[in-house]
Amino acid sequence: MQVDDDAVGAVLNRLRRAQGQLAGVIAMIEAGRDCKDIVTQLAAVSRALDRAGFKIVASGMRQCMATADGDAPPMSEAELEKLFLALA
Repeated sequence: MQVDDDAVGAVLNRLRRAQGQLAGVIAMIEAGRDCKDIVTQLAAVSRALDRAGFKIVASGMRQCMATADGDAPPMSEAELEKLFLALA
């Protein structure tokens, strides 16, 4: 499965954001912050990683759909991503 350049850029942005959030979680733990705050931030990191993975899968699905035969126009990447996220 090939991922197009636009999707790669979006995935990298999401992963960089998650990396920053994870660094924040580590700093919160080291500073002895409240458990509730730490878990909230950790959940945000997890969601960011999930969305990066979904973006990769959605891009691959879009490419597959674009090459499929049929009368209907291929779905946009955003439509495929939304559809895939509905499964989660």
